[in-house]
Amino acid sequence: MKYDAFYGRLEVAAAKKLWPDFLRGRKLEQLRFMVRKYKFSVVRSDLQVLNGNWYVTHAALLGLAQRRRCRGVHTEAVRQFCEPKSSRWIFKAVVYKSQSCKGFVGYGDADPSNVSPLVRGAEMRVAETRAVNRALRKAYGIGICSVEEMALVAPVIERQPVQLPNSSGNGDGPKVRDRLCQIIRKHNLDPVLVKSYAADFCSVKTLREATRDQVVNFVQNLAEWAEKDRNALLCQLNSYSYPSPEVAR
Repeated sequence: MKYDAFYGRLEVAAAKKLWPDFLRGRKLEQLRFMVRKYKFSVVRSDLQVLNGNWYVTHAALLGLAQRRRCRGVHTEAVRQFCEPKSSRWIFKAVVYKSQSCKGFVGYGDADPSNVSPLVRGAEMRVAETRAVNRALRKAYGIGICSVEEMALVAPVIERQPVQLPNSSGNGDGPKVRDRLCQIIRKHNLDPVLVKSYAADFCSVKTLREATRDQVVNFVQNLAEWAEKDRNALLCQLNSYSYPSPEVAR
């Protein structure tokens, strides 16, 4: 119990640092409940805040299933409703919590109209992920929606280069910035969402407040993640909201 209490305090402290204006009253109690019951972690990015509401990530749900010793997950395309030519896919997922479990069923659909432009071309994988998430949420009584189930369609905003903090006089600031821009171009990432993720990663409100070492660590992490699992990185970036057009300008 002492470990749980300490763990909970760490998670609340991390959440308050990330979302100081959001984490109050009922939202704070919701976080404590999710940390206590499901062992979700803000530090691991298991939870996200979008439009004033909590959302859980695919990785968090898989982690929960592993901790609860889930027996297995079966997925299959519902072929009579799929239209591969138009990139429309519908998947069925069944989660088996135990050997005697009859299964918890979830369906997920995806097509170009309900996925972010960042994941266009990967609608089949998005549909399967959504189905698995819904089945896992049913199986373990998760009342909040998952990030991957959201149809986050980014508005059309002029793409601008990511502005990094100035270097500390050693002349390597431009090299870090150039490396980041190279990663964004190579993996076709959205600079606006990368900037939001960078600020979150560095635990600052704006990227200008980050230190050079924080930015260097972020760029290295981004490069490694993009190379190993670009789809997972896109889902992470997709969890961040665009600023309003007025702010973007």
